[in-house]
Amino acid sequence: MRSILSLLQFTTILPVGKPQDFDCFARHSWIYPVAGYVIALLVALPVFFITNKVLAAAVATAGILILSGAHHFDGLLDFGDGVMARGNREKRIHALTDRYIGAGGVAAGLIITLLLFAGLQSVTLIIPALIIGEVCAKFSMVFLTAYGIPFKEGMHSYLHTFSRPYFPFLSLILCLPLVFLPVTPLQLVAAALVMIICPTILLVGSQKMFGGVNGDVVGAANEITRACVVIALALL
Repeated sequence: MRSILSLLQFTTILPVGKPQDFDCFARHSWIYPVAGYVIALLVALPVFFITNKVLAAAVATAGILILSGAHHFDGLLDFGDGVMARGNREKRIHALTDRYIGAGGVAAGLIITLLLFAGLQSVTLIIPALIIGEVCAKFSMVFLTAYGIPFKEGMHSYLHTFSRPYFPFLSLILCLPLVFLPVTPLQLVAAALVMIICPTILLVGSQKMFGGVNGDVVGAANEITRACVVIALALL
């Protein structure tokens, strides 16, 4: 239970009691999807009572960002700056890790937020898509935490130290309840493929651009995977 509380303190703004030892979560980072269920279900509460799909999609998008404290969204902005930076690896890393947000970060934030919003208002049922997207997004973080070699000291390198290669397989077990949601088998297969393909592409791309992975890349994986999963559900 302390591991879950530590996880929620790290991934949300929920008032879940006194601060827990972060090591409790670091040693069990495969439980990331638990936070996905919690965030999605809490956001689903107000969404359930909104009949207008456009407004429901907007509330869902805003609710996810607010409840997560925009923690991983900040990583997406930094990642966007790093990707758009011109020059050698050192310049890309500087753009990724500095405190300022440039045009690349703003573009990344707008693109992914628009895709998520459009996807949510296009799916048949918003709440199942919201849950699947959020849980799959957290799986992608487990994937990168386990397999992403750090290029600098920081939060990611700390979590990576405790992570094990089999953690994504444990995390996959936590994703199995998604099969009980009212979506088609084809949509579930598509979501599963996307939640693996997205972090894999980010892993390969980050290795080439930055020489490894840091916390910003992992945070970006959360935002990108969520949007791509919801888009896949909408298309199918």
